[in-house]
Amino acid sequence: MANRTKVVELEHVVIRFAGDSGDGMQLTGNMFSDSTALAGNDFATFPDYPGEIRPPQGTVSGVSGFQVHFGHKPVHTTGDLCDVLVAMNPASIKANMRWLKPGTTIIFDIDSLNDKALEKAGYTSDPTQDDSLSQYKLVKAPITSLTLEALKDFGWDRKAMLKSKNMFALGIVMYLFNRDITVLNAYFNNKFKNKPDVIKANQEVVAAGYSYADAMEIFANTYRIEPADLQKGKYRDITGNVAAAWGLMAAAERSGRQLFCGSYPITPATDILAELTKYKNLKVKAYQAEDEIAGITSSLGAAFAGCLAVTTTSGPGLSLKSEALGLAVMTELPLVLIDVQRGGPSTGLPTKAEQSDLMQALYGRNGDAPLIVIAARSSADCFYTAYEACKLAMEHMTPVIMLSDGSLGNGSEIFRIPRVADLPAIVPPIAKANDPEYQPYRRNEETLARQWALPGTEGLRHRIGGLEKADGLGNLTTEPKNHERMTYLREEKVNRVANYIAEQEITGDPNADLLVVSWGGTYGVVLSVVEKMLEEGKSVAHAHFRHIMPLPKNTHEVLSGHKKIIVVENNRGQFANYLREKQPDFRYEQYNKVQGLPFLTAELEDKFNDLLK
Repeated sequence: MANRTKVVELEHVVIRFAGDSGDGMQLTGNMFSDSTALAGNDFATFPDYPGEIRPPQGTVSGVSGFQVHFGHKPVHTTGDLCDVLVAMNPASIKANMRWLKPGTTIIFDIDSLNDKALEKAGYTSDPTQDDSLSQYKLVKAPITSLTLEALKDFGWDRKAMLKSKNMFALGIVMYLFNRDITVLNAYFNNKFKNKPDVIKANQEVVAAGYSYADAMEIFANTYRIEPADLQKGKYRDITGNVAAAWGLMAAAERSGRQLFCGSYPITPATDILAELTKYKNLKVKAYQAEDEIAGITSSLGAAFAGCLAVTTTSGPGLSLKSEALGLAVMTELPLVLIDVQRGGPSTGLPTKAEQSDLMQALYGRNGDAPLIVIAARSSADCFYTAYEACKLAMEHMTPVIMLSDGSLGNGSEIFRIPRVADLPAIVPPIAKANDPEYQPYRRNEETLARQWALPGTEGLRHRIGGLEKADGLGNLTTEPKNHERMTYLREEKVNRVANYIAEQEITGDPNADLLVVSWGGTYGVVLSVVEKMLEEGKSVAHAHFRHIMPLPKNTHEVLSGHKKIIVVENNRGQFANYLREKQPDFRYEQYNKVQGLPFLTAELEDKFNDLLK
């Protein structure tokens, strides 16, 4: 149908879909993200799940959201305030008022408005009639009734038909941004391939929403965002958890080791295990254990057997895995643990993200048990971080903890799929059969890594376990000097990894007045603010750390030469305290946020400008 409204070109847009947990907002947001990828825009998404498992329907606590920030220039954040809010009930408006800016377009299902819905949402008056929404562009669309009208000939009951009302809203948004709705057909055909009536129904409802927006001329303008200038290649929309799973599989292929993942389901890490179960054809072994301890110990057994061994978890599960992590340190076996962090302590905030497990990853084991710790910086970067975690674990024969978080794991970005052959080589130190010089704890002179003796290889029988071993021979011993030497060697082996990782990079002037330090999922928002301030001529620089244990060799050099250093993180200052221990020559300011929500660019910009005054 012809678009009769004026088309306005935009640089970038933030849109948020919000409704009850059963309204399909996550699905709607993901489908719009897919269309955004096909349109060639760069984007980042932020799924915002309710904090309760089964909150009361129609209440603010039950609102589920999905935010998409997309544009034709590089997008580093999921966006601050919304340009468009799709609200499926009054509670969705109430819950998202803090994310709106003057002029935001609110597409509201007016059919959801009644006295009971207003009461459950906590309204004392109708917000569509009083002045509370006067600074926004309110579009009252009869989404529910028009969905029922579109499906009246399908012979379904009312409840079944209303499951498609999110597709009507999606049709309106596709019109607003001049998207081709036929690109959604591939999703419908794949999702409901054995249900042709469901495919047809969803196509009908999307088309009805698109036609309604066009025929009723509910928008003064529609919008277009030009494709981003992306490097040539094959792209797809990918979440951080799926990217991590792919990184593990790529490392298995590149190293020639079979991938084994032993895990126990836990929010928000479960999708890594679920993704790996799809690839039995690639000889991936994904084992759902009965608990967290069984998950990691099964993986440790797989590492002994010569597999690329992985276990996945979140904060509470990391606590349970700590004893077996110490066993992995003692046995000096390669093991990758991916921790998708969430709010804590204890059960904490299962659906929200934090960076609260850093100290646990660094020190959460009995005895002196150092291991490698690295952190992903974005959803797409989870692929490369998982790959590097595997490379470091196998080549240095030690466990590695990879830190992600709920925002990265559940959020998605556009991802350029690499060729596995182009990724760095992974060469595990596998012992050869009948090597006359073989000793279980004989070490490489440069890395201090011991050799990986695969079971069944002739001439390589040896003792292994949680008791201390004699240097070289691997015999059990409690000799004091030997224990001290082995403790030193295990620590020094991790420290020497600094010789094999990239040096720390810095964005901006190496001698800027203000250096902003970040790690993990704060990368995008900090970079966006620093880039903006650099364009304004501010004396600011940015150092984002992927490698945490050990720190890059040039860390002291990067931190030198600045009047002020501020560390930004979603916890109470764990990385700042770690830097005070490892780099005590500097004074560190902190900016911390522990709300289960990402930083906003506006709040960071205000803080950095205050420090520059």
